[in-house]
Amino acid sequence: MAKTLVVVESPAKAKTIEKFLGKNYTVRASMGHLRDLPKSQFGIDIENNFLPKYINIRGKGDIIKSLKTAAKAVDKVYLASDPDREGEAIAWHLAHLLNIAPEKPCRIVFNEITKPAIQNAVKHPQPINFDRVDAQQARRLLDRIVGYQLSPLLWRKVRKGLSAGRVQSVTVKMICDREKEIQAFVPEEYWTILAKLRAKPKTALFDANLISIDGKKAVISDEAQSNLSKSELEQAEYKVTEVKQRERRRNPSPPFITSSLQQDASRKLGFTSRKTMMVAQQLYEGLEIGKSGPVGLITYMRTDSTRIAESAQAEAREYILQKFGAEYRPDKPPVYSTKKSQDAHEAIRPTSVEFTPDSLGNSLSKDQLRLYTLIWERFIASQMTPAVYDTITVDISAGRYGLRATGSKLKFKGFMAVYIEGKDETENDKDINLPELQAGQLLKLHKILPSQHFTEPPPRYTEASLVKTLEEKGIGRPSTYAPIVETILGRGYVVRIDKKFQPTELGFVVVDLLQEYFQAIVDVEFTAAMEDRLDEIAEGKTSRLELLANFYPSFAETLAQADEQIGQVELPVEVSEVQCENCGRFMVVKQGRYGKFLACPGFPECRNTKPLLKDTGIKCPKCDGNIVERRTKRGKIFHGCQNYPECDFVTWDIPLSDACQTCGALMLRHNYKNGRFITYCNNEGCPTRENSPINKELIKKEKKVENNTDETNNKSKKSKRK
Repeated sequence: MAKTLVVVESPAKAKTIEKFLGKNYTVRASMGHLRDLPKSQFGIDIENNFLPKYINIRGKGDIIKSLKTAAKAVDKVYLASDPDREGEAIAWHLAHLLNIAPEKPCRIVFNEITKPAIQNAVKHPQPINFDRVDAQQARRLLDRIVGYQLSPLLWRKVRKGLSAGRVQSVTVKMICDREKEIQAFVPEEYWTILAKLRAKPKTALFDANLISIDGKKAVISDEAQSNLSKSELEQAEYKVTEVKQRERRRNPSPPFITSSLQQDASRKLGFTSRKTMMVAQQLYEGLEIGKSGPVGLITYMRTDSTRIAESAQAEAREYILQKFGAEYRPDKPPVYSTKKSQDAHEAIRPTSVEFTPDSLGNSLSKDQLRLYTLIWERFIASQMTPAVYDTITVDISAGRYGLRATGSKLKFKGFMAVYIEGKDETENDKDINLPELQAGQLLKLHKILPSQHFTEPPPRYTEASLVKTLEEKGIGRPSTYAPIVETILGRGYVVRIDKKFQPTELGFVVVDLLQEYFQAIVDVEFTAAMEDRLDEIAEGKTSRLELLANFYPSFAETLAQADEQIGQVELPVEVSEVQCENCGRFMVVKQGRYGKFLACPGFPECRNTKPLLKDTGIKCPKCDGNIVERRTKRGKIFHGCQNYPECDFVTWDIPLSDACQTCGALMLRHNYKNGRFITYCNNEGCPTRENSPINKELIKKEKKVENNTDETNNKSKKSKRK
């Protein structure tokens, strides 16, 4: 019987696959890429058709030797790296190292690590897809050209250690542009008016909003206009002019693709893109599930297709029928349109719906279970019927004013019995009940409630909204979003504060410089068009050489001009009033990964640093000092006394300037994750604290701190033992 070697990328995947293949198969892991461009040199021969110089990656010698030995001992070798362009390139490099003809059927691909998928892949080997390899190499060479030729310019002109990149620089520019919009924003005042009405005396109140004045859209810009409208509305007669009733259907979201998974994991679980992809990789490659051994729980997690295999749809439809009933299963399996599919993968889904989240509680870590639950619920919901609402819209006249009341009631849950897509802003799905009303009916006014508002600037990007915008604009690809975010944070171009990205002074300086001299590098449309060209290479419509030959000459010319014209760029320095206790210099404000801090300008002779404290002006309840805002090493905000460590007052909650009306002690604000908050008195003996829900919250927080401290101490003990 012929012996066969199967080479995959990771040991976890190798372990899972090995149990599906017989004793005549050996499965080994390459541990990712084994060859790449050299780090110490440019590695591209521009004059010789952009020929890349690939070398074996340092530290991978033993793996290469082991794979070569294993390949010599078998009759056949199958290359089973991931089913995308990066995986295709790894297979191509492996073919070179193991002396395998890449045009022969040596490549096997599968979208999920299940027994049928693996056995089917082994029965249908195919040649390496050279178009995909070409597309991966084009991206790699393009990024090397930009990174290795533009970054040294930034080192010389701005600061050492900086980098520029084809996609990262556009992303930083987007964040900088948003910050400039926020800085330039001038809030405008406007007022809204709400009427509290009744159908009859002593019946329930309902709300109606002012929508028109004299038949035109209501625009109330100041308090004087608001007071006039309030006065006239208080004297008016309220009559129902029209009642519209209809049924509204809300469709489920499609199953996850890479970007939508990153977005929902950010909104619902608080995961970074990097963490989402790391945990998803674990779920894909296989985990120990009881007596079943290692099992691949989800399909491949790098995809931009919403396509679902017919067998998976059939399994989901049967589960929905059995679990929820026929009314929750649509007559036909839903089909979701895909804007553009890079490699015709399936969407991200469970490999089997029988692996319910409840059944895996003892087999997965907390984070693995949370992400798997998200994927499982989204997939099941995507195959279910729409939710149905009964809605009612009531138009009301009050003299020259028009008001509108809206009601909505969930009539049938449909997919919402399983899953609701996360939103950046909370969406109100609660029922809003209105009394039965008829046209011509007179209503009773209870109260007019004017409210002052101010227009708000566009919000800063969260990780979810940044990924969504990158996808919408066609910048990068889903698999690159996580490393992009990590890179721009690591370089100090942006910081993440309260889960929102803010550019640093360094970010602004670098983007302005690139905007002036390398407009194409930070141009959204140019970058998106380049992604389209890479897709065309993968589809065999154009070549790697053509793309690079069109890009490089103008880039090289611009680079030479910029090097000649740009002088030394001085970064702005903010000097504080705090003296360094070591050398007496006034310390300067620096931007770190987790926000601003104070540093001695005498670096490297003096390396003194301090946290930058923001004074709240509120007195500490334990001493005569003020409460200041501080940050943990991970950037999380808390408050404490300026006299620390002499005074140990500290709180995760926000101190308020108004004292407790009952006992005069400090008041604090505790924020919940869902946007709600509670204010409470810091004095535990205050009557307002009796039976207050904050008591349980504070006990929970104390336990969490104790557990984290114990865990840290245990890790410290283990490391010492080692």
